[in-house]
Amino acid sequence: VTGWFTEDFTLAELKTLRARERIPQLRPANTRFDNMFEVPTLEEVLQLVEQANERRRQQAKEAGGKGKATAFRPIGVYPETKHPTYFRSIGLPLEEPLVKVLHKYGYRHPHSPVFIQSFEVGNLRQLRQMTRVPLVQLLSASGRPYDFVVSGDPRTYRDLAQPAGLAEIATYAQGIGANTNLIIPLVGGRLGTPTTLVRDAHQAGLVVHGWTFRAENQFLPNDFDVGDDPRGLGDMGGWVRAFLQQGMDGFFTDQPYEGRLARDAHIGR
Repeated sequence: VTGWFTEDFTLAELKTLRARERIPQLRPANTRFDNMFEVPTLEEVLQLVEQANERRRQQAKEAGGKGKATAFRPIGVYPETKHPTYFRSIGLPLEEPLVKVLHKYGYRHPHSPVFIQSFEVGNLRQLRQMTRVPLVQLLSASGRPYDFVVSGDPRTYRDLAQPAGLAEIATYAQGIGANTNLIIPLVGGRLGTPTTLVRDAHQAGLVVHGWTFRAENQFLPNDFDVGDDPRGLGDMGGWVRAFLQQGMDGFFTDQPYEGRLARDAHIGR
């Protein structure tokens, strides 16, 4: 509400900033990277992904030439339009430049390795008219989309998570990014009874991505804590697997290595 924001600076000024660990009290080891990296533009991120995918493609080709079957799986991107109604109101719309740069780098088809996500509804509907790439409607466990607030639409995120809301989402998006509490709510700090959200979303033809899985005890349900130190790493894999067992299709995590181990353990069970 107060302070400095991205729109107050030029790109050249933003490039003078350096990234720092967001929660150093919980992740002190990460502070060793403080001030090492500048803020990248989306185009710079896409260029990095392009270079990495070319290396992976070449490695898959070389492995195939040696008789070792290996599939090339491209690295994908998952941009989010932050506060689109606000930025459009100040003459800095996000949708047009986002689509332009994605299309420039070949992300223009329904099966392109990209999802565009948003907590608002109107801009996803607008994006549906501008691009064919997959879109994801983000759903929080509380509140309602800001564009609903502006337009006077009384529906909440929980309303959108009901079958009627999911059917509406399916008219413009390919999936939902759901807060974990919408899938399995916490009761007394522990996992409670799963809802029907995953099943209902699948029936509407939507994929379900849960957010956000973090390994520190501070963020874990009490079921998966290991020790009493909030900074200690608990059983994030067990937490993730509980959601994969409900049919969740993908998930966001701050610890992708641990997340991949959990996924592989679920697939191999």
